[in-house]
Amino acid sequence: METLTASPKTNSKQTTAPLHPEHILQVGMGFWASKTLLAALKFRLFTILGEGSLSALQIKSKLGLHERSLYDFLDTLVSLNFLQREGIYENAVYSNTPETDFFLDKNKPSYLGGILEMCNNRLYRFWGDLEEGLITGNPQNELKHSHSKNQFEDFYSNPEILAEFMQAMAGIQMGAFMSFAHAFDFSKYTSLCDAGGATGILSVQVALNHPHMHCITYDLPAVAPIAESTVSKFKLGGRIQVQSGDFFKEALPKSDVVVMGNILHDWNEEEKLRLFRQAYDALPSGGAFVCIEAVIDNERKKNTFGLLMSLNMLIETKGGSDYTMDDFSRWAKKTGFSKTELIPLAGPTSAAIAYK
Repeated sequence: METLTASPKTNSKQTTAPLHPEHILQVGMGFWASKTLLAALKFRLFTILGEGSLSALQIKSKLGLHERSLYDFLDTLVSLNFLQREGIYENAVYSNTPETDFFLDKNKPSYLGGILEMCNNRLYRFWGDLEEGLITGNPQNELKHSHSKNQFEDFYSNPEILAEFMQAMAGIQMGAFMSFAHAFDFSKYTSLCDAGGATGILSVQVALNHPHMHCITYDLPAVAPIAESTVSKFKLGGRIQVQSGDFFKEALPKSDVVVMGNILHDWNEEEKLRLFRQAYDALPSGGAFVCIEAVIDNERKKNTFGLLMSLNMLIETKGGSDYTMDDFSRWAKKTGFSKTELIPLAGPTSAAIAYK
């Protein structure tokens, strides 16, 4: 591709800088690569290859694909580093990369494809209306044609959507929750309440790594069976209690640490402050309120995932948005917390902490 040279605007002796369009094209047409990966996940390709390498024709037969774009589809996944290949065309044999084998094989406990499944089944088409959301400020998901107060009424009333949403949250949060269980100093505390605990995986990670901790995973009643199944699977029923409630209508259970993982960004600023007050009232002096999310850097220039997640809150919620640590500290001070701290976790995620 030809490299273009920018003409200097003022000084003719100024060194000209080469201009490259690759970044523009890569981002602007990024949905091509995204949809290719999501299609492979929907076909369960990585799960099938988790059982062993296959030829293109074997993959064609197992997935029911047409021969026309078979090699283009598979070799695109190779070029994107989602598949490995030996040979070419009829002689090609395909296998998972170490990453796809670990994270995208649905038969493995490390599977995090739930969030990608939700992207394919729901978010992909909703993001097609981003422009409308930017103009109107209104969500573009199921709420667009619903009279529900918020997206959770729709999620929690539909067992299939709820199960998909819970699996998605488990996938996107697992790495950060595991990191938090190791990075946070639990030595001064004995109890934790995970408000909006979903599947209960945060409580499980804390309990597994800190035998002195007792946890409550707290969410709406529809989620309780999912959390109970998770706790039972890890045989932690003696140290993790599943409790149902609505944190906007009822007081949170008293505990030394209150955690909200990917919760605060669902709500507008007034609602965020209500959650801060709920956490403050549930904590003893010295207690910690922890929010685990893709906290945006204060300069709002580096955490692209956090900024995109905030746009996703436009798509998904009536008033939600992500936030910077400066925002978090301002809300904490307004609520009465004495100090704040930021602990980087996995990838773009951090733990924003307010101490009472």
